[in-house]
Amino acid sequence: MRRNIHAGKAGSGGFSLNTLTDDELYEIHLATLEVLEKTGVFVEDEEALELFHGNGAKIDKAKKIAKLPPYLVEETLRSAPPKFVMAGRRPQDDFVLENNRVGFTMFGEGILVNDLETGELREPTKKDVALSAKLGDYLSEVSVSNRAVGAHDVPADVAPLHNAEAIFANTSKHFMIGPFGGYQARQIIKMAKAVAGGDEALRERPLVSFHTCPVSPLRLVKDTCEVIMESAKGGVLVNMISMAMAGASSSIHLAGTLVNHNAEMLASVALSQLTAKGSPIMYGSSTTAMDLRFAAATVGAPECAVINAAVARLARYNSLPSFVAGG
Repeated sequence: MRRNIHAGKAGSGGFSLNTLTDDELYEIHLATLEVLEKTGVFVEDEEALELFHGNGAKIDKAKKIAKLPPYLVEETLRSAPPKFVMAGRRPQDDFVLENNRVGFTMFGEGILVNDLETGELREPTKKDVALSAKLGDYLSEVSVSNRAVGAHDVPADVAPLHNAEAIFANTSKHFMIGPFGGYQARQIIKMAKAVAGGDEALRERPLVSFHTCPVSPLRLVKDTCEVIMESAKGGVLVNMISMAMAGASSSIHLAGTLVNHNAEMLASVALSQLTAKGSPIMYGSSTTAMDLRFAAATVGAPECAVINAAVARLARYNSLPSFVAGG
Protein backbone atom coordinates (compact mmCIF):
# COMPACT_ATOMS: atom_id res chain seq x y z
CA MET A 1 0.00 0.00 0.00
CA ARG A 2 1.34 3.42 -0.95
CA ARG A 3 0.47 6.24 1.43
CA ASN A 4 0.61 9.61 -0.29
CA ILE A 5 1.85 12.61 1.64
CA HIS A 6 -0.60 14.95 3.32
CA ALA A 7 -1.13 18.46 1.97
CA GLY A 8 -1.03 21.00 4.79
CA LYS A 9 -1.46 18.56 7.67
CA ALA A 10 -0.82 20.04 11.13
CA GLY A 11 1.05 17.36 13.06
CA SER A 12 1.32 17.10 16.83
CA GLY A 13 4.89 15.82 16.68
CA GLY A 14 3.95 13.01 19.05
CA PHE A 15 2.04 12.49 22.28
CA SER A 16 2.01 15.49 24.57
CA LEU A 17 0.41 16.67 27.79
CA ASN A 18 -0.19 20.38 27.42
CA THR A 19 -1.29 21.39 30.89
CA LEU A 20 -1.10 25.16 30.39
CA THR A 21 -2.46 27.51 27.75
CA ASP A 22 -0.39 30.37 26.40
CA ASP A 23 -2.40 32.80 28.51
CA GLU A 24 -1.76 30.73 31.65
CA LEU A 25 1.96 30.60 30.89
CA TYR A 26 2.00 34.38 30.60
CA GLU A 27 0.12 34.67 33.88
CA ILE A 28 2.70 32.48 35.64
CA HIS A 29 5.46 34.56 34.06
CA LEU A 30 3.96 37.81 35.36
CA ALA A 31 3.50 36.31 38.82
CA THR A 32 7.14 35.20 38.73
CA LEU A 33 8.34 38.70 37.86
CA GLU A 34 6.30 40.05 40.77
CA VAL A 35 7.82 37.54 43.20
CA LEU A 36 11.36 38.32 42.05
CA GLU A 37 10.77 42.08 42.28
CA LYS A 38 8.76 42.30 45.49
CA THR A 39 9.88 39.27 47.53
CA GLY A 40 13.28 38.61 45.96
CA VAL A 41 15.63 35.67 46.41
CA PHE A 42 18.10 34.82 49.14
CA VAL A 43 21.62 34.91 47.67
CA GLU A 44 24.25 33.58 50.05
CA ASP A 45 27.37 34.22 47.95
CA GLU A 46 28.93 37.70 48.14
CA GLU A 47 30.22 37.69 44.54
CA ALA A 48 26.76 36.79 43.28
CA LEU A 49 25.17 39.54 45.38
CA GLU A 50 27.59 42.07 43.92
CA LEU A 51 26.75 40.94 40.40
CA PHE A 52 23.05 41.45 41.05
CA HIS A 53 23.69 44.80 42.74
CA GLY A 54 25.84 46.07 39.89
CA ASN A 55 23.10 45.30 37.38
CA GLY A 56 20.17 47.04 39.01
CA ALA A 57 18.91 44.68 41.70
CA LYS A 58 17.96 46.03 45.12
CA ILE A 59 20.07 44.35 47.79
CA ASP A 60 19.35 43.92 51.48
CA LYS A 61 22.88 43.11 52.63
CA ALA A 62 21.86 42.17 56.16
CA LYS A 63 19.35 39.57 54.95
CA LYS A 64 21.19 38.77 51.69
CA ILE A 65 18.02 39.31 49.69
CA ALA A 66 18.24 40.39 46.05
CA LYS A 67 15.13 41.91 44.46
CA LEU A 68 15.36 41.68 40.70
CA PRO A 69 13.59 44.27 38.52
CA PRO A 70 11.56 42.80 35.64
CA TYR A 71 13.80 44.36 32.97
CA LEU A 72 16.84 42.56 34.42
CA VAL A 73 15.05 39.20 34.34
CA GLU A 74 13.77 39.76 30.79
CA GLU A 75 17.17 40.89 29.47
CA THR A 76 19.04 37.94 30.92
CA LEU A 77 16.45 35.51 29.59
CA ARG A 78 16.99 36.86 26.08
CA SER A 79 20.74 36.20 26.23
CA ALA A 80 20.46 32.57 27.42
CA PRO A 81 20.86 30.22 24.41
CA PRO A 82 17.82 28.15 23.35
CA LYS A 83 20.03 25.43 21.85
CA PHE A 84 23.11 23.60 23.10
CA VAL A 85 25.10 20.64 21.79
CA MET A 86 26.12 18.26 24.56
CA ALA A 87 29.30 17.00 22.94
CA GLY A 88 30.52 13.44 23.31
CA ARG A 89 34.06 12.20 22.83
CA ARG A 90 32.95 11.18 19.33
CA PRO A 91 30.67 13.29 17.10
CA GLN A 92 28.20 10.39 16.82
CA ASP A 93 27.68 10.65 20.58
CA ASP A 94 26.66 14.33 20.45
CA PHE A 95 23.19 15.18 21.74
CA VAL A 96 21.39 18.32 20.57
CA LEU A 97 19.32 20.17 23.16
CA GLU A 98 16.64 22.19 21.42
CA ASN A 99 12.89 22.65 21.24
CA ASN A 100 10.92 19.37 21.22
CA ARG A 101 13.91 17.02 21.01
CA VAL A 102 13.55 14.35 23.69
CA GLY A 103 16.32 12.21 25.14
CA PHE A 104 16.89 10.09 28.21
CA THR A 105 19.57 9.82 30.86
CA MET A 106 20.14 8.06 34.16
CA PHE A 107 19.02 9.98 37.23
CA GLY A 108 21.21 10.25 40.32
CA GLU A 109 21.95 9.60 42.84
CA GLY A 110 21.29 6.08 44.03
CA ILE A 111 22.39 5.70 47.64
CA LEU A 112 22.52 1.88 47.67
CA VAL A 113 23.37 -0.82 45.14
CA ASN A 114 22.48 -4.50 45.04
CA ASP A 115 25.76 -6.37 44.67
CA LEU A 116 25.42 -8.75 41.72
CA GLU A 117 27.90 -11.22 43.18
CA THR A 118 26.79 -11.40 46.82
CA GLY A 119 23.20 -10.10 46.68
CA GLU A 120 24.15 -7.64 49.43
CA LEU A 121 22.49 -4.24 49.57
CA ARG A 122 25.39 -1.90 50.20
CA GLU A 123 26.76 1.61 49.69
CA PRO A 124 28.15 2.26 46.20
CA THR A 125 31.87 2.46 45.53
CA LYS A 126 33.97 4.18 42.88
CA LYS A 127 33.96 0.90 40.97
CA ASP A 128 30.15 1.03 40.89
CA VAL A 129 30.35 4.56 39.45
CA ALA A 130 32.60 3.24 36.68
CA LEU A 131 30.39 0.22 35.97
CA SER A 132 27.19 2.31 35.84
CA ALA A 133 28.89 4.72 33.43
CA LYS A 134 29.93 1.77 31.25
CA LEU A 135 26.36 0.45 31.26
CA GLY A 136 24.98 3.85 30.26
CA ASP A 137 27.59 4.06 27.51
CA TYR A 138 26.36 0.74 26.08
CA LEU A 139 22.61 1.51 26.16
CA SER A 140 21.58 3.21 22.92
CA GLU A 141 18.50 4.85 24.45
CA VAL A 142 20.66 6.70 27.00
CA SER A 143 21.41 9.92 25.14
CA VAL A 144 23.57 11.50 27.82
CA SER A 145 25.33 9.82 30.73
CA ASN A 146 24.69 10.86 34.33
CA ARG A 147 26.29 9.71 37.53
CA ALA A 148 23.76 7.12 38.60
CA VAL A 149 25.55 6.47 41.91
CA GLY A 150 28.27 8.25 43.86
CA ALA A 151 31.41 6.78 45.38
CA HIS A 152 31.10 6.32 49.16
CA ASP A 153 34.57 4.78 49.56
CA VAL A 154 36.43 8.05 48.96
CA PRO A 155 36.68 11.26 51.06
CA ALA A 156 33.30 13.02 50.82
CA ASP A 157 34.75 16.49 50.16
CA VAL A 158 36.39 15.33 46.91
CA ALA A 159 33.90 12.61 45.93
CA PRO A 160 32.71 14.54 42.80
CA LEU A 161 36.29 14.47 41.49
CA HIS A 162 36.52 10.71 41.92
CA ASN A 163 33.10 10.30 40.31
CA ALA A 164 34.18 12.43 37.34
CA GLU A 165 37.40 10.44 36.90
CA ALA A 166 35.49 7.15 36.91
CA ILE A 167 32.93 8.42 34.38
CA PHE A 168 35.46 10.04 32.03
CA ALA A 169 37.26 6.71 31.78
CA ASN A 170 34.14 4.65 31.07
CA THR A 171 31.93 6.55 28.62
CA SER A 172 32.32 8.28 25.30
CA LYS A 173 29.04 10.12 25.84
CA HIS A 174 28.54 13.58 27.26
CA PHE A 175 27.92 13.29 30.99
CA MET A 176 26.33 15.34 33.74
CA ILE A 177 27.59 15.55 37.30
CA GLY A 178 26.89 17.60 40.43
CA PRO A 179 29.88 19.37 41.99
CA PHE A 180 29.49 20.31 45.66
CA GLY A 181 30.71 23.86 45.03
CA GLY A 182 33.08 26.11 43.14
CA TYR A 183 36.28 24.21 43.94
CA GLN A 184 34.98 20.89 42.63
CA ALA A 185 33.49 22.59 39.55
CA ARG A 186 36.85 24.18 38.69
CA GLN A 187 38.72 20.91 39.14
CA ILE A 188 36.28 18.94 36.98
CA ILE A 189 36.58 21.60 34.27
CA LYS A 190 40.37 21.18 34.46
CA MET A 191 39.93 17.42 34.01
CA ALA A 192 37.62 18.03 31.04
CA LYS A 193 40.16 20.38 29.45
CA ALA A 194 42.83 17.68 29.73
CA VAL A 195 40.53 15.17 28.05
CA ALA A 196 39.30 17.60 25.37
CA GLY A 197 42.75 18.99 24.54
CA GLY A 198 42.70 22.41 26.16
CA ASP A 199 40.47 25.35 27.03
CA GLU A 200 39.43 26.27 23.49
CA ALA A 201 38.76 22.64 22.59
CA LEU A 202 36.49 22.25 25.60
CA ARG A 203 34.61 25.46 24.81
CA GLU A 204 34.14 24.27 21.23
CA ARG A 205 32.96 20.83 22.35
CA PRO A 206 31.94 20.77 26.03
CA LEU A 207 32.20 17.16 27.23
CA VAL A 208 30.61 17.64 30.64
CA SER A 209 27.71 19.55 32.19
CA PHE A 210 26.89 20.33 35.80
CA HIS A 211 23.85 19.92 38.03
CA THR A 212 23.07 22.15 40.97
CA CYS A 213 19.92 22.90 42.96
CA PRO A 214 18.37 25.96 44.54
CA VAL A 215 16.97 25.40 48.03
CA SER A 216 13.22 25.99 48.00
CA PRO A 217 11.70 28.36 48.61
CA LEU A 218 13.72 31.00 46.74
CA ARG A 219 17.23 30.37 48.07
CA LEU A 220 20.42 30.41 46.03
CA VAL A 221 22.85 29.05 48.60
CA LYS A 222 26.60 29.56 48.32
CA ASP A 223 27.43 26.23 46.67
CA THR A 224 24.71 26.74 44.07
CA CYS A 225 25.89 30.26 43.25
CA GLU A 226 29.48 29.03 42.89
CA VAL A 227 28.55 26.23 40.50
CA ILE A 228 26.42 28.57 38.37
CA MET A 229 29.22 31.13 38.11
CA GLU A 230 32.02 28.61 37.51
CA SER A 231 29.95 26.93 34.79
CA ALA A 232 29.45 30.28 33.07
CA LYS A 233 33.15 31.15 33.33
CA GLY A 234 34.19 27.73 32.01
CA GLY A 235 31.72 27.62 29.12
CA VAL A 236 29.91 24.49 30.29
CA LEU A 237 26.18 24.05 30.70
CA VAL A 238 24.63 24.10 34.16
CA ASN A 239 21.36 22.27 34.76
CA MET A 240 19.39 24.07 37.47
CA ILE A 241 17.14 21.54 39.20
CA SER A 242 14.50 23.01 41.47
CA MET A 243 13.21 20.51 44.02
CA ALA A 244 10.24 22.47 45.33
CA MET A 245 7.72 20.25 47.11
CA ALA A 246 4.09 21.31 46.96
CA GLY A 247 2.65 21.33 50.46
CA ALA A 248 6.06 21.58 52.13
CA SER A 249 8.62 23.98 50.66
CA SER A 250 6.15 25.57 48.24
CA SER A 251 2.43 26.22 47.85
CA ILE A 252 0.01 23.31 48.16
CA HIS A 253 -1.48 24.57 44.89
CA LEU A 254 0.43 23.41 41.83
CA ALA A 255 0.11 26.81 40.14
CA GLY A 256 1.76 28.46 43.16
CA THR A 257 4.47 25.81 43.18
CA LEU A 258 5.16 26.50 39.50
CA VAL A 259 5.57 30.21 40.25
CA ASN A 260 8.06 29.36 43.02
CA HIS A 261 9.88 26.94 40.70
CA ASN A 262 9.96 29.46 37.85
CA ALA A 263 11.29 32.21 40.14
CA GLU A 264 14.19 30.01 41.25
CA MET A 265 14.96 29.16 37.63
CA LEU A 266 14.85 32.73 36.34
CA ALA A 267 16.99 34.02 39.21
CA SER A 268 19.53 31.33 38.32
CA VAL A 269 19.40 32.31 34.65
CA ALA A 270 20.03 35.92 35.64
CA LEU A 271 23.10 34.99 37.71
CA SER A 272 24.47 32.83 34.89
CA GLN A 273 24.04 35.54 32.25
CA LEU A 274 25.41 38.31 34.48
CA THR A 275 28.52 36.16 34.99
CA ALA A 276 29.02 35.54 31.26
CA LYS A 277 26.44 36.61 28.70
CA GLY A 278 25.31 33.75 26.48
CA SER A 279 26.25 31.03 28.97
CA PRO A 280 24.27 27.79 28.46
CA ILE A 281 21.78 26.90 31.17
CA MET A 282 19.08 24.24 31.43
CA TYR A 283 15.66 24.63 33.03
CA GLY A 284 15.54 21.58 35.29
CA SER A 285 13.02 20.09 37.66
CA SER A 286 12.62 17.48 40.32
CA THR A 287 9.68 19.44 41.69
CA THR A 288 6.74 17.38 42.90
CA ALA A 289 4.13 17.20 45.67
CA MET A 290 4.62 16.02 49.24
CA ASP A 291 3.02 12.79 50.39
CA LEU A 292 1.05 14.06 53.38
CA ARG A 293 1.16 10.65 55.07
CA PHE A 294 4.95 10.28 55.11
CA ALA A 295 6.21 13.85 54.50
CA ALA A 296 8.15 12.49 51.53
CA ALA A 297 8.50 13.51 47.89
CA THR A 298 6.08 11.66 45.57
CA VAL A 299 8.42 11.24 42.61
CA GLY A 300 6.24 8.68 40.80
CA ALA A 301 2.90 10.34 41.50
CA PRO A 302 0.48 11.84 38.94
CA GLU A 303 1.25 15.30 40.37
CA CYS A 304 4.88 14.86 39.36
CA ALA A 305 3.85 14.07 35.77
CA VAL A 306 1.57 17.11 35.64
CA ILE A 307 4.33 19.35 37.03
CA ASN A 308 6.84 17.89 34.56
CA ALA A 309 4.54 18.67 31.65
CA ALA A 310 4.06 22.21 32.94
CA VAL A 311 7.80 22.66 33.49
CA ALA A 312 8.51 21.60 29.90
CA ARG A 313 5.99 24.19 28.71
CA LEU A 314 7.54 26.88 30.90
CA ALA A 315 10.99 26.04 29.57
CA ARG A 316 9.72 26.39 26.00
CA TYR A 317 8.04 29.66 26.93
CA ASN A 318 11.41 30.93 28.17
CA SER A 319 13.27 29.46 25.15
CA LEU A 320 15.40 27.20 27.33
CA PRO A 321 16.17 23.47 27.10
CA SER A 322 14.52 21.46 29.86
CA PHE A 323 15.26 18.50 32.11
CA VAL A 324 12.62 16.73 34.21
CA ALA A 325 12.89 13.89 36.69
CA GLY A 326 10.68 10.83 36.46
CA GLY A 327 9.96 7.85 38.60
